[in-house]
Amino acid sequence: MEIAATVEAEQTNQMPLTVLVHGAVITGRLVPEGVWRQHVAGLLRDSDLLGPFAGIFMGRTEDPRARADRMPSHLHFHRARILQGQVGIPETGGMYRIAIEDVSAWTAGDFGYVDQ
Repeated sequence: MEIAATVEAEQTNQMPLTVLVHGAVITGRLVPEGVWRQHVAGLLRDSDLLGPFAGIFMGRTEDPRARADRMPSHLHFHRARILQGQVGIPETGGMYRIAIEDVSAWTAGDFGYVDQ
């Protein structure tokens, strides 16, 4: 998916995307893999129970330009929500890593619910 490659190459998190994966609708903003890993590591590091796992996510450091030469295999979402019924789970958004091969449909933009 060229969108993921562009996010990696440009090191930007401004691309809103909604995907359909195994029947689940996931919406949020794409971020480069390195940014995603930093966020996940930070969340884990702040946890008394999960702190020891933070290093796993920061173990791979690679120059973003080197990564830009190959097509990414995953989408990395920041502040993403799974849309189900009339709610987005979690409300504040989460960190999701989705294999591109599992995406059956997509659209540019993120979706939410508006109270009427």
